Amino acid sequence: MGLKISIAEDNYFLLKAIKEKLSFFDEIIVKFDAKNGAELIGKLEENHNIDVILMDIQMPVMDGIKATELIKNKYPHIKIIMLTVLDDDNYIFKAIKSGANGYLLKETNPETLYKSIVEVIKGGAPMTPSIALKTLNLLRNTNLPETKNISNNNYKLSKREIEILVQLSKGLNYNLIADNLIISPATVRKHIENIYKKLQVHSKVEAVLKAQKRNLI
Repeated sequence: MGLKISIAEDNYFLLKAIKEKLSFFDEIIVKFDAKNGAELIGKLEENHNIDVILMDIQMPVMDGIKATELIKNKYPHIKIIMLTVLDDDNYIFKAIKSGANGYLLKETNPETLYKSIVEVIKGGAPMTPSIALKTLNLLRNTNLPETKNISNNNYKLSKREIEILVQLSKGLNYNLIADNLIISPATVRKHIENIYKKLQVHSKVEAVLKAQKRNLI
């Protein structure tokens, strides 16, 4: 069964380059592309049977940040990877807040792009290493109160869910978390799904950011 992809990219040559990278993998089916967020949303209204969107940030009419926010609200099942030349802290932060599931730079090679699409479908949060580092720095530099009171837990997170959030905040993947807590990766995934619902977030980084801001971890 193929992986259904759509692409939002206003630059014809960059769009062509992305399609060429994806063409190496028989499993990938590019259903449609769009020149901006508004056009993409229009096409999704006709067909939202899409697994992953590769989203540029800077586009005319409607940029990728706004489009991500609107799509995540209407079609939460669709995973969105920002695929951009921008590694500016402000754009990364806005993309995470809008609900993006991953953030890659356009120089990403075909193999990494394919693996990232597969990873995001499995619940992962693929990021170009330089972006991941900037994201960690963003988390570290967020102004947070000194006191952390787990009992003040308005989100009804269980003790296990808070343990998993702590592990996520250290940048650990599902398998390492499973090993550390002596549970299966599938159980970790289920807990993370529950955390997303309770915190009303769409990504691991967003979950950690919100948990830290709310003094949950």
